[in-house]
Amino acid sequence: MQHPLIQGYLRFRQNRYLEQQKLYETLAEGQSPKTMIIACADSRVDPATIFDARPGELFVIRNVANIVPPANQEGAFHGTAAGIEFAATALGVEEIIVFGHASCGGIKACLHDHRQHHQTLSDSKYLGPWVQLADESIRHVLADHHDDEESLQTAAEHRSIIDSIERLKEYPFVAERIADRSLKLGGAWFSVRSGELHWLDTDSGQFSTINES
Repeated sequence: MQHPLIQGYLRFRQNRYLEQQKLYETLAEGQSPKTMIIACADSRVDPATIFDARPGELFVIRNVANIVPPANQEGAFHGTAAGIEFAATALGVEEIIVFGHASCGGIKACLHDHRQHHQTLSDSKYLGPWVQLADESIRHVLADHHDDEESLQTAAEHRSIIDSIERLKEYPFVAERIADRSLKLGGAWFSVRSGELHWLDTDSGQFSTINES
């Protein structure tokens, strides 16, 4: 029985690749995306699909809960930070978008730990410490919100996006490009169930729903 990924590749070769063969041949010479997306690794939320992007249009980094780590951590490997540096310095992207989503498992686990006052991820070597980077976002939301579970979850996901954008500004190579107005930062949030997109107004710190009309 043929592997599902091989079957998918064959469909790609017979359809999408043939339709965009000239584009792929051009991209073989190099990439020049204008936008970087920092998205969740969740299998349900593919930025290229949601934003209907062609190959070469988006530079995407995905991790658990679409978190931007602090810039001042030392003595560790930082895949997300390396991706940000590459996008901002080598590729010269014009915009970085932190892209969250509804029902995010990482945010949900962190929120649960704070509300139940115990660490469900305390035994995990990598996942627990990573998700705890959202602790400040969770504390902020719990102090301001007393809504139902779904509203609280959404508020936490929104707040984590905003806080990740603030952490982006701590990276010197990002700050320099913001200062000379060659780089913009933004945020967005997607509902898997409804297909609804919330876009962040970075001036007001508020999310608004994108309407189709």
